[in-house]
Amino acid sequence: MTTSRERALGSAAVRIEGPAKVKGTARYAAEHTPPGCLYAWVVTATVARGRIESFDTAAALAEPGAVAVLTHENAPRIGEPEDPTLGALRDDRVPHRGWVVAVAVATSLEAARATADAVRVTYVTEDHDVVLTPDHPGLYTPELANGGHPGTRERGDFDAAYAAAPVTVDVTYSMDPMHNHPMEPHAAVAHWNDGRLTVHDSSQGSSAVRETLAALFAMDPAHVTVISEHVGGGFGSKGTPRPQPVLAAMAALHVGRPVKLVLHRSQLPALVGHRPPTIQRVRLGAGPNGVIDALAHEVITYTSTIKEFVEQAATPARTMYTSPHSRTTHRVTALDVPSPSWMRAPGEASGMYALESAMDELALAAGVDPVELRVRNEPSYEPDSGRPYSSRHLVECLREGAGRFGWRERDPRPGVRRQGRFLLGSGVAAASYPVLISPSTAEARAEADGGFLVRVNATDIGTGARTVLAQIAADALHAPLDRVRITIGDSDLPTAPLAGGSSGTGSWGWSVDKACRALRSRIEAAGGAVPAEGLSASADTAQDVQAASEFARHAYGAHFVEVQVDTDTGEIRVRRMLGVFAAGRILNSLTARSQFIGAMTMGLGMALMEGSTIDPVAGDFAERDLASYHVPAHADVRSVEAYWIEEDDRHLNPMGSKGIGEIGIVGAAAAIGNAVHHATGVRLREAPMRPDRLLPHLG
Repeated sequence: MTTSRERALGSAAVRIEGPAKVKGTARYAAEHTPPGCLYAWVVTATVARGRIESFDTAAALAEPGAVAVLTHENAPRIGEPEDPTLGALRDDRVPHRGWVVAVAVATSLEAARATADAVRVTYVTEDHDVVLTPDHPGLYTPELANGGHPGTRERGDFDAAYAAAPVTVDVTYSMDPMHNHPMEPHAAVAHWNDGRLTVHDSSQGSSAVRETLAALFAMDPAHVTVISEHVGGGFGSKGTPRPQPVLAAMAALHVGRPVKLVLHRSQLPALVGHRPPTIQRVRLGAGPNGVIDALAHEVITYTSTIKEFVEQAATPARTMYTSPHSRTTHRVTALDVPSPSWMRAPGEASGMYALESAMDELALAAGVDPVELRVRNEPSYEPDSGRPYSSRHLVECLREGAGRFGWRERDPRPGVRRQGRFLLGSGVAAASYPVLISPSTAEARAEADGGFLVRVNATDIGTGARTVLAQIAADALHAPLDRVRITIGDSDLPTAPLAGGSSGTGSWGWSVDKACRALRSRIEAAGGAVPAEGLSASADTAQDVQAASEFARHAYGAHFVEVQVDTDTGEIRVRRMLGVFAAGRILNSLTARSQFIGAMTMGLGMALMEGSTIDPVAGDFAERDLASYHVPAHADVRSVEAYWIEEDDRHLNPMGSKGIGEIGIVGAAAAIGNAVHHATGVRLREAPMRPDRLLPHLG
């Protein structure tokens, strides 16, 4: 038994898998090479819309090492996918540029690429449309946005309240498409053996990949094993099954040998999802004191022609601030573009960029300090549902952040603080992210030698999930952390949900805690001694999670930023970022700080550099590598500080934790934009805020 001072939860435990990663023994999907393994390379469409008229594969198959070229004419038949983005090689349709039209298989990676390059495809092209405009004739109102949120919500009488408001703001913000670009590209190695399929896949949830493959190949899921033991990032792009495991399995079935398929980085923007662009109009009507009476957040975005994906950007405005009269809507149009999908904090990140920027504009219009404005609009219950909050410490985050940042010393006048050719400014924004929990199962086993083994199909995408789950288990077992072993990342383990929506630790941890407590009870019932054959216990949290909660559950945060703007070049540099978060109980201070800082850095990328453009003629994203699609480097992040307020929230899960993977990105871009306005007096309403967009206003 451990004492309270020895408890693992809350400590800065180092990552369990750290030594393996440093030594190179932690194996990622593409590092598995079964005997006789072949290599695959995808051939992607070079037209924006149309149909395939013919293939010429003679030259390709004559390449040294070439084994096969799969097309819709000879590929193994699979079932109708629930997700149409997995339907490549089923027919001759080309829904967008970059769609997979063939897969080349060869004896080496180089040979596979050469074989793919030699495939000739003739197309019948059709007119295409890839440009989102605020008045696009194809715009419609969806019934639901992502996450099951209603496409439209109305409370009170917004039009009348807004017309009567003494202080109003009516602003429109736009955001370019963004791409996930995890360090590890999407990869899969597929191997068929006696009717069984084994796939090593770079995925955020191998259980979901197994179910998808089993359905497509008409198999018993028990005959499919998907392993995602180590994953080099995903940011949502690996959250649901992507094409690589399906194509690798098809190719392996076709050639009768294991096949390895790794997508090239230039192929990711078209094949694994992206954050769609948004055009967001925000209207705020308030009293002279800045208290909001009317709030409207209207979002325009796009989806693809093969799958409806509606970025739920208006949903944060439904829960964030006092708003007795509210209108929140989404409108979407289907274009000939690659299908958008999940990207870190989908909806919240893009929606709060617009909302928190508009709040800054309201503060200026009402003559109220931006921190104080947010405090004055603190609701006593969730506006959209009327439910009480399980815990809400946004005001505390704002107050503590302001104190740590030195906000009181800030001169509120924009454009007055200068150092040589640099203008300096500071800004603030709030953050919110919902608490999401899914059912999970887990098993725990006690060995006679005093060790413990915990099995759960969690996925560690670089967050330190293994370590935190071991800490949860150690506390529940009253055992030292070094006596606990964790096995994750294999669909043959007890079923668990994917790593996404900041829900992983809360979901997996609940089942681990439950299984370990049950095991501890068995050990105590046995007099504290573990028999030679060991003892085991399992847990399923389906009923626990499905019990309706009477509380609204969210994590909150506050961002404070200082920037400098070069008046000669228009370059914006972030000198300092500081965040304070309220996310329940922090289970590991070391990994939590990494998550907060990583997300804040990604918010900096969203604000200043991350964005891509679609060539309207070619229908292709122009930025398809890390030379042209810019992400923050160390030199861009001079000082990032992350702090938190410990919450004692009894309405969450046994650990008392909220998700932390995404709250750090929400609001960060708005805080930077607000700081740019304070520095220059210029309000940029397009993200990313590149020098070419700012410089014309500095003359």
